[in-house]
Amino acid sequence: MRKNIVAGNWKMNLKRDEGLDLINDVINLLPSDNKVEVVFAPSFIHLYKVNKMCLNLDKVNTASQNVSKEERGAFTGEISAEIIRSANVKYTIIGHSERREYFKETNEDLKQKVDVSLENNLEVIFCCGESFNQREEEVHFDWIKTQISESLFHLSSNDFSKIVIAYEPIWAIGTGITASSDQAEEIHKFIREIIAQKYGDELANNISILYGGSCKPTNARDIFSKDNIDGGLIGGASLNAESFVEIIKSF
Repeated sequence: MRKNIVAGNWKMNLKRDEGLDLINDVINLLPSDNKVEVVFAPSFIHLYKVNKMCLNLDKVNTASQNVSKEERGAFTGEISAEIIRSANVKYTIIGHSERREYFKETNEDLKQKVDVSLENNLEVIFCCGESFNQREEEVHFDWIKTQISESLFHLSSNDFSKIVIAYEPIWAIGTGITASSDQAEEIHKFIREIIAQKYGDELANNISILYGGSCKPTNARDIFSKDNIDGGLIGGASLNAESFVEIIKSF
């Protein structure tokens, strides 16, 4: 069933005490009638403790920011899906634009990460999106379709149902340029259409598609009002409890 999800990606921020204080503050500020699934994606050092703090809370879960494409073995510094899942983590983020750009992760790398995650009962938040130049050259639809098809379209319908898509317009992240809600909706609608072409309308209409382009308390309500936008993958605004909860309350 299609869910509204607001996920906070802390990236490489917050020392241990800062992270735990943030979790406590968010939990205390969440409305008692919260109907949105809230996901925290802290750094690995926080993950086990944060998950324990959220374990008995309704609609509050955790995600790792990354996962190895390898199952186990001599891969110093890597963390496997098996290890992540052993900490009762629900999701992992795969394909974030920073991983693609800085660590040169390819669609084939991400396909392998998706497979090993699903094999270990980790659900996937899969990121896709275009650069400013790709949008200017009007190749952004083809680019996003290729990202999704090469990394995800080998999956069975059952496995694909465990995927959450997060659209990241790279040109609107930390650049001062803001994507309009209509621009975001156009891409989200396109993503849902290509999923429907592959897997059918029923599955496509049950997939949550999140927006990940500088979503803030000031624009979240407008963005979340669109038919094909089911929530957000939040960066900087997730590091402040009041801002993050205001976004959660924007549905």
